Amino acid sequence: MAYQSLRLEYLQIPPVSRAYTTACVLTTAAVQLELITPFQLYFNPELIFKHFQIWRLITNFLFFGPVGFNFLFNMIFLYRYCRMLEEGSFRGRTADFVFMFLFGGFLMTIFGLFVSLVFLGQAFTIMLVYVWSRRNPYVRMNFFGLLNFQAPFLPWVLMGFSLLLGNSIIVDLLGIAVGHIYYFLEDVFPIQPGGIRILKTPSILKAIFDTPDEDPNYNPLPEERPGGFAWGEGQRLGG
Repeated sequence: MAYQSLRLEYLQIPPVSRAYTTACVLTTAAVQLELITPFQLYFNPELIFKHFQIWRLITNFLFFGPVGFNFLFNMIFLYRYCRMLEEGSFRGRTADFVFMFLFGGFLMTIFGLFVSLVFLGQAFTIMLVYVWSRRNPYVRMNFFGLLNFQAPFLPWVLMGFSLLLGNSIIVDLLGIAVGHIYYFLEDVFPIQPGGIRILKTPSILKAIFDTPDEDPNYNPLPEERPGGFAWGEGQRLGG
């Protein structure tokens, strides 16, 4: 019975969020079991372009370090905000969501050539958090029960938390920068006088990912508590 409930809950996760989160967990499990090593996964332009180890373009987004607090923290935020984006502003637009992944990953890869980062998964998570926060500006957040603020400040609070933990904020700044570029090109620039929509999802992605039918058992995460945990829970203003 417990297995069936867990299976049903797992299948309730929308497809892109389910695939990405699962890939991250399985990659970390493979490293923990010593089936592979981080040296086979990290972003290395020379190995990619000179030795054709193309898989590194993907695997560097899948490894978040050994199992521990930092890994769990990142997985929780990745799962929650990736899922809420897919169930919220990208609901019924799976192809557009995949295109955002590809666009964000492409920009981070380009920037990664200049900032010497070997794993970009955490920056990708910050990008997802940034886009969600800008699209939900009136949600009030609570961080560890200490700070109360509105959603657009969440990426900056996370950056401050990284700083307190002694981590490099380059990762957070990269995620915020790429998230802002996507948000500006997708949500801001097209509605400006003379603005146009620059980001257009290729028709091949729409043909592959977009389906007209919606699962009647679809059960999205409640937006009223977007953080879902003591360090990121929130509620809408006036709610």
